[in-house]
Amino acid sequence: MTRYVLHRLIASIPVIFLVTLIAFSIMQLVPGDPAAVIAGSNATQEEVELVRQQLGLNEPFLVRLMHWYGSLLQGDLGQSILLQRSVTSAIIERIPVTVSLTLYAMALTVTFGVTAGVIAAVYRGSWVDQACMASALLGVSLPNFWLALILIFAFAVGLGWFPTGGYVPFSEDPAGWLRALTLPAFTLGFLQMGLLARITRSSMLEVLNQDYVRTARAKGLPSWQIINRHALRNVVVPVVTVIGIITSHMVSGSVVIETVFSLPGIGRLVIQGILRRDYPVIQGGLLVTAVAFVLINLIVDVLYSRLDPRIRLAARA
Repeated sequence: MTRYVLHRLIASIPVIFLVTLIAFSIMQLVPGDPAAVIAGSNATQEEVELVRQQLGLNEPFLVRLMHWYGSLLQGDLGQSILLQRSVTSAIIERIPVTVSLTLYAMALTVTFGVTAGVIAAVYRGSWVDQACMASALLGVSLPNFWLALILIFAFAVGLGWFPTGGYVPFSEDPAGWLRALTLPAFTLGFLQMGLLARITRSSMLEVLNQDYVRTARAKGLPSWQIINRHALRNVVVPVVTVIGIITSHMVSGSVVIETVFSLPGIGRLVIQGILRRDYPVIQGGLLVTAVAFVLINLIVDVLYSRLDPRIRLAARA
């Protein structure tokens, strides 16, 4: 297993390199001059040119790229142009917010999505099945930013149960942390709940029609025991596949959610970097996102091999 994990980590290096190269190249091609933004609207051409020289923006593309990769190998993502601080420290400071939001949203997604999918499959064709699938379709159809605004209006402004935005660290106030992240996590996970519920239902129906399930029923085993001992175990592998994809989507979707709910996470930092032409922040944010994708896929692959011995044997071969 250790050999397999190391092989996957080494194989992911070219992917991360390609992502960083594309991100760096795009940042150099997009219109706009960060030196002009920093110098201000009233700055003269000479002042703008001075800022460009200080930032090294007049250097050739390859020179800047090599400088960036050289710093990257030393763990330095550069200096933020407008924050006037290290991009590495700015991202590290925001990682707990994004990770908390993603994990909370994933917990809600798995809990409600899998439960709805199993219930819909068990009560196939009934009003319960139709209600679960209608809710799943609603979740897949709604834009998350629109849902976020509706939830803020109803539960934050109207009922006052949750704050409209902001973040409270878990170490300072666990209850405040939970209240601050509930609406963003539900918004981020609602779309994925619908997707997971539909796939869980489909997988569950396939398993429930297998011969060994019919045999278990013929033996007189209770339905809950058949589902827990025989069906769910075989539904886990395809569901884990989808959970890996869902988690990757949540990492990218947190950009919008963090902005709407004013959460100081990596997604909001990247948005602020884009608006201010802060290239080092954008490149650092994209690099962290790419690494997160690679790690999530690696974790999913390891879970595969643990859940299904056939996959473990194939990996060894």
